[in-house]
Parts: sequence; C-alpha cells; structure tokens
Amino acid sequence: MSDTSENTLPGTAELAERARRALAACGAAGYEGSGPNALSARSPITGQDLFTVAGGTGSDAHEAIAAAGAAFPAWRDTPAPVRGALVKRLGELLTEHKQDLADLVTIEAGKIGSEALGEVQEMIDICDLAVGMSRQLEGRTLASERPGHKLLETWHPLGVVGVISAFNFPVAVWAWNTAVALVCGDTVVWKPSELTPLTALASTALLERAIADTGAPEGVHRLVLGGADAAAPLVDSPDVPLVSATGSERMGREIAPRIAARFGRAILELGGNNAAIVTPSADLDLAARGIVFSAAGTAGQRCTTMRRLIVHEDVADELVARLAKVYTGLNIGDPFSEETLVGPLVGERAHAAMRTALERAVADGGEVVAGGGRRLAGAAQDAYYVEPAIVRMPGQTDVVKEETFAPILYVLTYRAFDEALALHNDVPQGLSSSVFTTDQREADRFTASAGSDCGIANVNIGTSGAEIGGAFGGEKTTGGGRESGSDAWRGYMRRATNTVNYSTELPLAQGVNFG
Repeated sequence: MSDTSENTLPGTAELAERARRALAACGAAGYEGSGPNALSARSPITGQDLFTVAGGTGSDAHEAIAAAGAAFPAWRDTPAPVRGALVKRLGELLTEHKQDLADLVTIEAGKIGSEALGEVQEMIDICDLAVGMSRQLEGRTLASERPGHKLLETWHPLGVVGVISAFNFPVAVWAWNTAVALVCGDTVVWKPSELTPLTALASTALLERAIADTGAPEGVHRLVLGGADAAAPLVDSPDVPLVSATGSERMGREIAPRIAARFGRAILELGGNNAAIVTPSADLDLAARGIVFSAAGTAGQRCTTMRRLIVHEDVADELVARLAKVYTGLNIGDPFSEETLVGPLVGERAHAAMRTALERAVADGGEVVAGGGRRLAGAAQDAYYVEPAIVRMPGQTDVVKEETFAPILYVLTYRAFDEALALHNDVPQGLSSSVFTTDQREADRFTASAGSDCGIANVNIGTSGAEIGGAFGGEKTTGGGRESGSDAWRGYMRRATNTVNYSTELPLAQGVNFG
C-alpha cells in the first residue's frame, strides 16, 4: 500500500475554510453557535473539530413537526405535477452545487471524491425520478360485482414524514425520502446524524431556495439538528404518521416498538451483512473487481458493503490470492486526493469495533491474510485510517454473523451450491447479496424464492451500487423498508378503496338482501 504522512493530509483549518466556502455557496448562513446543544462539526480526515454548529432539542423538533403539519393541508391540495416543480428546481440547484455538496460529504463522512460526487448524483437522479413520478401517481379501476357500480383504488398524501438519516450517506438517503415524499404531497422533518450537520445545512439551504423560487409553502420541510433527544419526537409523536429511519439494528429495535405502539408507520433501513457466492464457473477477474469495491469502498462503511465471501473450494485459494494482492496496492489516505481509494473510518469507535471483530475472528480460528492494521497512527492520532482486511474463517461463527461497520471481508468455502445458499442465508440481516457465476441455473436459483433471502439479489456484480430506479431495502433485521424507485412511493401515501354507485338501485355486495 502507498504510505501516507501527516503532510499529505489537509489541515483542520484548511478543511474548516473549505467547508465554510461550500456552505456559503449553497446559501447556508447563521449556522455557527455554542451552548449545551451545540454540535461539533468534525472531519474524520484529521479527526479534529472544525467549528461548532447550533443544535436543537426535543422542543425544536416539536416546533418543526407543528410547522410541517400546518403546511400540510395546502401542500396536500397542491396538484402533484406542481409539487413536482419544487423537486425539479431542487434537482437543478443540486446540479449547480454538485461539487460544493460533494466537498462537504468528503469533509464530514471521509468519502473519496468520486464516491462523494456519486452520492450527490444520486440526489439529482432521485429528483429526476420523482418529477416524472409526480405525473404518474396512479390508482386502479377494479371490477365491481354490482351492476351500475365502479370500484376504484386511490392514493392520498399521508401527512408529516419524519426522516432520520445516518452519517455514511449523509445526503442521498435524505433525498431518496424527501423528493418522493414531497411529490406525494407529504411534508418532511429531517433529523440527520449528529456527525454530519454541515451536509444537512447545505442541502436544506438549497431546498429552501427551491421553495422560495417555486412559491411552495414555507413549512413543507424542516431541519432539526441534534442527538437522540431531537429525534425522539419524530419517533413518538402521533402527528408524524410515517418515520423513515436509517441506522443500526440496535436503533431499529429501540424505535420500531415505539412507532408501532402509536400505530405509526416505519420505513426501516438497518443492518446489512452482505455476501457474495463465487462459483467454479465464475469469471474471477470480474469477481475480483466487484468484490474489492464492495468490500473496501467507503472504508467498509456502507450498509451494502460486502462482508462475507462464500467461495467454492476449487477456486478459493486462487481468488483469495488475487484479492490479497489487490488489497496490498490500495491507496489509503486523504480522500481529496485522486489517487486515494480508501479514506478514513468515521471515528475511534468504528476502529475499536474493527479491532475487536478481528480479535474475535482470530480467536475463532480465523486467519488474517491481508490488511487489518491502522495507518497514520503516529501522524494523525485522532484520525483512523485502516487497511481493509481479508480473513479466512473455518466456519460462520458468531462474529461473522454480526455486522461490523468497517472493511472486514470474511472468507468461507463451500462444496455444493445448496451449502453456499444455506451459509448465505444463515445470518439475521437480509439487505444485499450477489452471486458470481456463468451457470444460468445457479444464477436463476440464486434469484428465485428459495435462493437469496435479501431485498437485493445481484448476479455478476457486487453487493454495493444500487440504482435509484429500483426499490431499495432488505428483509429480516434489515427492517423491511423500501425507498427510492419502483413503487416505493406507495409507502408515503395512504390507500383508499372507493365504491361509486352511478345507478338508481342499491344492490348489496355478496347478494345480501336487506329489503
């Protein structure tokens, strides 16, 4: 791996100034503050705080919910194509400020430049999709058993949508939810991760400009910065009929019962312990490329990161050797450098979790065949740059079944394809999956109902890199939520079945006679 020194990293003051410039370009102002609720805008690039940002509390969240609720009746009654005009304008502003937002994503989340730009492109793409959707929010006409009657299915705006997002995709997940919710006629209250307030401020400033430009009601979107206390009203308030929350399985277990207790709806995007099966017929060159990006990209901090590799015994040694060689050549360091492929972990807790997982894997009989160490330990004590790790395991032990949000790839072997499928599905999570094969039967078995039990099942590509045209989400402890494309919009609306009698008679259903 290429070595890196402190001098190759931008300084904290430089990052702070770069962040301020990007925020100003997006129209954000008056955000710095102090006090007990202030948030530290920190960059994992140096591990240092840039400046502090005014934060919010549960009281602020309640006020935001009330404002969004007050704006809802007018927004609900606005024609959907007119609502789409707001999202169209947002997409135009995102395109204009793509580099500004990408800079903030890199500064706050540590993503390399191309991944940060890719995340902003996801925002632009979902705006395009939602604008088209605003003219296609279709219902259905059904056959009625009664003469002179018609049966309709219609969809209507739901109300205030609470969006709770995570640090690793600080803006794309917000856009997935917000663009769709707005064209569906809902209003939005957003509580981003306390680790990424700057991207939230910039995104909100751009949306506020779009609101002003299109004459949309001022309260259709509200931002609340803060920690768990700021998120609690979104979870518990009966005035928030839908909560879309992205985070850990632990977080999901905490908030799901609270939302259900008030009969609210939840779109949950939680843990992913994603695997790829590599069969004897696989194109190993193609597989290696797909595996490395999925396993090492974003320093392993994607919900779709590949964490398990299930390889046929006949090709395991060759594939692992290829991967280990590639891993030794990964450039690790400053995410603003075009040569860098792996940026920093978000912080010390992530590094500690990675070290603990590797220790447990070795105790279970695993062998670390590549990576696993920390880089820049002497030069940047508060930043956590790590070497993505490959660990050959004797079996699927408890640590392999848990999601560690860091770049660890566990390698398991199999003999029969049924065994590979059983290993693949024998984890609590069910987000993304893939198989590398040139055997059509294996490909079809993997994507059939008895194959992968995940919400995303890919063939001859990795587990990362979902397109916005398809619904995104997973099963089991991943939470069952669906966001983005396909018919995920239905989750942001309420369904009504309408029976219209256009005759002068009153026949009852099922032949009931009440005469």
